[in-house]
Amino acid sequence: MSVPRQRGMTEQAAEAAIDSACRLLRLPTIRGQFADLAAAAAREQMSYLSFLAELMLAECDDRARRRSERRIKAAAMSACRSEKPNTQSGLKSRILSIFALRNALTFGFSSRAFRGRTV
Repeated sequence: MSVPRQRGMTEQAAEAAIDSACRLLRLPTIRGQFADLAAAAAREQMSYLSFLAELMLAECDDRARRRSERRIKAAAMSACRSEKPNTQSGLKSRILSIFALRNALTFGFSSRAFRGRTV
C-alpha cells in the first residue's frame, strides 16, 4: 500500500520530507547539504539534473572520505594489536600492518585482505 503524494508542497513541508527521507535512506551528507546546494542551484540557475548530480556527488565524496578514515583507523589498530613487538613474529606483523595501511591508502583495499600473507 503506497501513500498518495502531494504535488503542491510548501518549502517547509518539502524540507521536512527531504530530511525525513534522508534519515530513512541513511544519506547524511545530502541531509546536511541539500538546503545550501538548493540555494546555490537557484542562484546559478542549474537544471534539476545538475542539482541532483551535485547532491549525489557530494554524498559519494563524503562516503569515500569516511571509508578511507575507517580503513586508516583499522590498519592502525591492527598495527597496535601485535602481542610481541620486539620478536621476529611481532616485527613481521608490524611490517604486514604497514603494507596493509599503504595498500588501503593507495588501492582502497581493506587491511583484512592482507592478513596472513608473507612479505
